[in-house]
Amino acid sequence: MSNKIVGFAEISGLIRNISEEFAIVANPPYIYPPVDIYPLAPKKKLLSSGIKAVVMDMDGTTTTTEPLCVHALETMVRRCSGRETDPNWTGLDSETDYPHIIGNSTTKHVEFLVLKYRQGFVPRAVFNAYIRGTIWTLIHGKDPQRRRDAQTTLLACGLDSAVEPLLARDRSEAAELTSESLENLYGENATAWQKTLEDSSLLTRIGVEIYYHRYHEVLESIGRGNNAASGSIPGTAEKLVKPMPGIGIFLALVKGILGAHAGACAGLLRPNPTPNDRAILSKLGILFQEQPIRTGLVTSSILYEADLVLSEIFRQLMEETELWPVPDDVKREARSAFQSHHAFYDTVVTATDSHEIRLKPHRDLYSIALSQLGL
Repeated sequence: MSNKIVGFAEISGLIRNISEEFAIVANPPYIYPPVDIYPLAPKKKLLSSGIKAVVMDMDGTTTTTEPLCVHALETMVRRCSGRETDPNWTGLDSETDYPHIIGNSTTKHVEFLVLKYRQGFVPRAVFNAYIRGTIWTLIHGKDPQRRRDAQTTLLACGLDSAVEPLLARDRSEAAELTSESLENLYGENATAWQKTLEDSSLLTRIGVEIYYHRYHEVLESIGRGNNAASGSIPGTAEKLVKPMPGIGIFLALVKGILGAHAGACAGLLRPNPTPNDRAILSKLGILFQEQPIRTGLVTSSILYEADLVLSEIFRQLMEETELWPVPDDVKREARSAFQSHHAFYDTVVTATDSHEIRLKPHRDLYSIALSQLGL
């Protein structure tokens, strides 16, 4: 079919023939149209030709990074409202906030929190957190696209020329902004800043910069080998980044590594497994050993983040294989497969492959993954 512009009558007839079910996906406030409408493929409970590939998410499916993401989002709200160290504010609500800040793109998460909490934001506090975060990103940020986005937001806020002298200093001095320099900068831009904060889309972009500042600070610490939560997220003592329970067994299963020995791993997936549980896993292990399938990972995180997180996850998976109740040669094969997530996955698609405005729940990332998997 050729590209063309059509009227409502023609497009409605065409859509009716494509699908009976559709997804309505909201766009950010600065994007037209307000929503995109996607026809959905027919639901299937049985794959007649078998499984050809699996495509999975990273946060909350492959890894346990969601607490870290929530921490960075809460830090953004705390800093914008001047309550970063306020013990009287209990933080984000798990019932009313979490459903809106988990499972979507960073922009949508920040947008929700900005619209909900903006009445409590303090202009000077937002300014200080934003300038500190932006300068940190431009000087220390490892991801080129993240730095470009930070520079673009500076320009949109009309602060690019005002911040430039701070960036022109030596790196160590610029990294430690003084209260006096921030005070002077705010005084020179206070009136324009008040107007900037009235723009919801700009305020969302500002919130994104503050979020990434905290998130990448912690990720860099993990990249240096400090995966302990103490000192990074108050009240959390476990590792910040861990594999989701069972993900190592699942990945080794679908790649045909476990074979009939998969049944012996049932106890790692479920307490008190039945003989039938073990038998089913063994059959699946044999099936995938005969026909391993392609695997893909799709995430709304940028490539820099995904590489740091997945490197840590696969390092832990290599250690985890020592506890598997399987023969040593199977353990060795699994450890070899888990040496590199780059080598293990047939494709890894991140936000770097698209753009923030086209991330989940838009289908672009999954379409890229399916194309790279040859499906």
